[in-house]
Amino acid sequence: MKDIVFCSNNCFVLYSAAVQAKNSENKESVPSLPQSPMKERPPKAFHQYSNNISTLDVHCLPQLQEKVSPPSSPPIMFPPAFEAAKVEAKPDELKVTVKLKPRLKAIHSSLDDCRPPSKKWKGMKWKKWSIQIVIPKGSFKPPCEEEIDEFLKKLGTTLKPDPVPKDYRKCCFCHEEGDGLTDGPARLLNLDLDLWVHLNCALWSTEVYETQAGALINVELALRRGLQMKCMFCHKMGATSGCHRLRCTNIYHFTCAIKAQCMFFKDKTMLCPMHKPKGTHEQELSYFAVFRRVYVQRDEVRQIASIVQRGERDHTFRVGSLIFHAVGQLLPQQMQAFHSSKALFPVGYEASRLYWSMRYANRRCRYLCSIEEKDGLPLFVIKVVEQGHEDLVLTDTTPK
Repeated sequence: MKDIVFCSNNCFVLYSAAVQAKNSENKESVPSLPQSPMKERPPKAFHQYSNNISTLDVHCLPQLQEKVSPPSSPPIMFPPAFEAAKVEAKPDELKVTVKLKPRLKAIHSSLDDCRPPSKKWKGMKWKKWSIQIVIPKGSFKPPCEEEIDEFLKKLGTTLKPDPVPKDYRKCCFCHEEGDGLTDGPARLLNLDLDLWVHLNCALWSTEVYETQAGALINVELALRRGLQMKCMFCHKMGATSGCHRLRCTNIYHFTCAIKAQCMFFKDKTMLCPMHKPKGTHEQELSYFAVFRRVYVQRDEVRQIASIVQRGERDHTFRVGSLIFHAVGQLLPQQMQAFHSSKALFPVGYEASRLYWSMRYANRRCRYLCSIEEKDGLPLFVIKVVEQGHEDLVLTDTTPK
């Protein structure tokens, strides 16, 4: 008797012919099933393998015939919901007419079935807010900044600071108002009482030179000469920047020299368009910004003396945070009592200062300081002016 091997799921099972005989006896008791109309398969080749696997009974299942499904019945056609269904009977029978009202039936898609049920809270239903953005066809021109500013002004929803007052200070050289461009005339420097000059207008004057400390010398001398010189570009007085070519009389304002395309050099010289070299030059200067400390050298004692001698004036003299309103005066009979070894106390002196408040640690207020006369002696008065409080007046016989 031969051993037969059956393979199932990569496992080899070994059984003998005796087992097969036992299975044949069992088959006799079982009624035989109808044979399938399929052709008989060729006998399989049996192979012998030696493997340590326990003996198992394997039953061969007979192949069942495929059941043929009956033909599908034709679909039943129902009349549409919105039409009236008419039932016609035989002439001998009773005729009955039935009208069906259309009923709306919600069609649930596969997406709706996956969604969670909507939330409800005491009669309120939550819904999702969908935004649709409509882009108009054709060319769309975005509004400019001026149109946006006008629209915001009409709405009145913006808070803007007060406009900065216009700067009416005028340069004595180029006669332009306010500070100039950094890469141009630059900022205004104080020359004298209500006299201002642009930094580069003074620096590029022929007579003016700069010290190591940043002081500009001979600015007043250049200003006197400029009052008699006419610019070759704008034909106005005040020109002080001349061409450094020998026997060339062309002279310009600093701003006019830039407009006339004069050539500036790093050694503080300038050549007019008639005498400048063609093309670029190694020593040519094309950037005029000055970020270092520069000031006009002047005699402050003489300047203060001129302020005192002018008397009534509309100008303000300020030193740091101290603003002078009136210098005051001393009469001959007051000289003995209204001075000390280090200071004079003129009657009528008045000045104001912005300093830290006595009430709040992080605020400033205004202090008005003045000198009066009482019983032939000076009386020092300080008036504290602070917003939200009444003016506080402090007096004493000494400035301390």
